[in-house]
Amino acid sequence: MATTTTSPQAAQAPADPLDPNVIGARVKALREASSLSLRDLAARSGVSAPMLSQVERGETSPTLTVAARIAAGLELRLSQLLRLDEGGSVTVVHASQRQRGGNARRGHRFEVMTAGMPGQRSDLSRHTLAPGGATGAADDPPMHEPGSRETALVEHGSVVLVCDGQRHALSTGDCVTFDADLPHHFENPGAEDAAFLAVVSAGLRRS
Repeated sequence: MATTTTSPQAAQAPADPLDPNVIGARVKALREASSLSLRDLAARSGVSAPMLSQVERGETSPTLTVAARIAAGLELRLSQLLRLDEGGSVTVVHASQRQRGGNARRGHRFEVMTAGMPGQRSDLSRHTLAPGGATGAADDPPMHEPGSRETALVEHGSVVLVCDGQRHALSTGDCVTFDADLPHHFENPGAEDAAFLAVVSAGLRRS
């Protein structure tokens, strides 16, 4: 389980999660990170756009019922919206706590380096490919939500990114950024293991 810590400065003056200004800023940040307009969130939550606007500006403190509806519209629990289940401003994931997985048949292993936190819009993972291995296949559907962008840095070895039918050869130290909501996968055409780091960020695709 990831651990959280708070800096000395934050410990001296912790923000009140129930302060209207704090709630408002949080709602606005989460809404914009999800690429939602006020009208979009109003339709999803059942809370009127004018009321949402007042909440975001810190002009009113939402009732628990209204806050719960806003949280549902953002696909969060109320405790997540209000950050009541977060223990601090810094989250540490120790090496032994990483989420691990992969597909032995495809010669692919991965580790998720970051902790899943409410409203988090990016994740860092490390992937290892055996010779001839691949993270997926050409007919696999996109794994990431619309608007996602991915940046990959080759740690060592040779890697080929196959994105939307196009092949891009990469070697140690090369870095690539692409629209992750397109069909894509990585291959290792070399005779030795290859590894790369990948950061996926949601809602950042170029218009």
